[in-house]
Amino acid sequence: MINRRKLLAGSAAAVASSFVPAWSRAAGPRTPSFLFIMADDLGWADLGCYGRDDIATPALDAFAREGVKFDHAYANSPVCSPTRVGLITGRYQYRLRVGLDEPGGVNAGLEPGIATLPGQLKRAGYQTSLVGKWHLGLKDPHSPLRHGYDRLWGVRGGGGGYFSHGIPTTPADACADTP
Repeated sequence: MINRRKLLAGSAAAVASSFVPAWSRAAGPRTPSFLFIMADDLGWADLGCYGRDDIATPALDAFAREGVKFDHAYANSPVCSPTRVGLITGRYQYRLRVGLDEPGGVNAGLEPGIATLPGQLKRAGYQTSLVGKWHLGLKDPHSPLRHGYDRLWGVRGGGGGYFSHGIPTTPADACADTP
């Protein structure tokens, strides 16, 4: 059983290990490492680096200062899965069946053979990891491991409870709303 502390500890370990991949220690030109953070339901001014002054977010503010910070962006869907589809494929999400709405059923998901950013990075020699929620398909053909990720530390579904932090244990539970 994974609880919130185990998930956060594993996430931190995965992120830390991704900063110095084994292949980057070899002699030769240094390839940049990068970390992309996407947070569900994070508003445009919810972090200090974007103007929030009543809640401290020093670690994320430091990432923004030392890396690339996006100042102009637009998500054309009010729910998370279509946004994920657009980001991972680089395509207008509504051109793909899974991008039309939240995955509705155990057979829905990102179809095999669709070009993805993690797949392109993997072909370029990067090691890729997904930490958190996939929510682009529960069954094996839709797995993040079949779309360019080397590792997944998180859940394939998206129905975990906000207050209970419960993780669904069956594909049907993962697609259902949890109270």
